[in-house]
Amino acid sequence: MKLLEERIKADGQVRPGNILKVDSFLNHQLDVSLLEELGKEFYERFKDKGITRILTIEASGIALACCAAQYFHVPVVFAKKAKSKNLDGDLYTSTVHSFTYNKDFTVTLSKKFLGPEDKVLLIDDFLAVGKAMRGLIDICKQANAEISGIGIAIEKGFQCGGKELREMGHEVYSLAIIDEMTDEGQISFRENP
Repeated sequence: MKLLEERIKADGQVRPGNILKVDSFLNHQLDVSLLEELGKEFYERFKDKGITRILTIEASGIALACCAAQYFHVPVVFAKKAKSKNLDGDLYTSTVHSFTYNKDFTVTLSKKFLGPEDKVLLIDDFLAVGKAMRGLIDICKQANAEISGIGIAIEKGFQCGGKELREMGHEVYSLAIIDEMTDEGQISFRENP
């Protein structure tokens, strides 16, 4: 998606260690107009899949998932990274390793919000090595929910996550796939069919 690629070029910041900061528009400060366009693009790709739920992980994927959900007219549910006192009843849990924080989280989702009748679209802002997505996939398996697709805003194509998820048979649609980033700030994008 050229719109997102141009925004990354204009406002993204490459940091050492393969870190791309897009906090001015995607995951700290939010450009809602851009997010709505990204959500619309996910809708166009997955509108014929019978999606009944959009599932993401706390916190950066929530805004993007909500913008997509307005086109699908389905609820968004998100796996929480910390068990809070307001979570009640039976829970699905999975352990997720965060590339950004280099830390493991146990994510939880109330069983009342996801079940075998659901066709799920997984959405997140980034895909690097795929640990967050694997955690969400694990939760869907526990719920016997069908994964109908995976929508990613920015995929780091030079890391293994996207390739491995596709090899597992998942339809992964990334709006921008980065093939290379240099510490000097150069970003090369993959042509996206």
